Amino acid sequence: MTPAIDVAREAGIEHQVHQYQHDPASIGYGTEAAEKLGLNPACVFKTLVVAVDVKTLVVAIVPVNAMLSMKLIAKAASGKKATMADKQQVQRSSGYVLGGVSPLGQKRTLTTFIDESARLFERIHVSAGRRGLEIELAPADLATLTLGRFVALRLE
Repeated sequence: MTPAIDVAREAGIEHQVHQYQHDPASIGYGTEAAEKLGLNPACVFKTLVVAVDVKTLVVAIVPVNAMLSMKLIAKAASGKKATMADKQQVQRSSGYVLGGVSPLGQKRTLTTFIDESARLFERIHVSAGRRGLEIELAPADLATLTLGRFVALRLE
């Protein structure tokens, strides 16, 4: 098990864990998950750690088939500028390796923003904390567990 799965279990929320054989040559972890699990990429979400105004880390959860808007995440976090966080910062703050970063069970609790498109689905998939492992849950449950807010985050 992973900290992400433990969080869902301990909270008693309805969830399912899906496993697939991760290809080490793959760099599109989220799209690989959608393909291997036969899912609509719009309901599979990637977890991105972003630095807002250089010093503040936040989590952005967006569909794997979409690009995060740095302007929108900065605005959501009441900042002026956002950039992708450094790989070491991500691993240190989350406790997960890239490609397996889950929004659940992170070492440090970061302010979390979930793209509003998640509400279009009854269930969505996010990383369960390891490459090749996804957790399926209701968007509202994800928001509850992460104290996340639904906002527009995608580039149009």
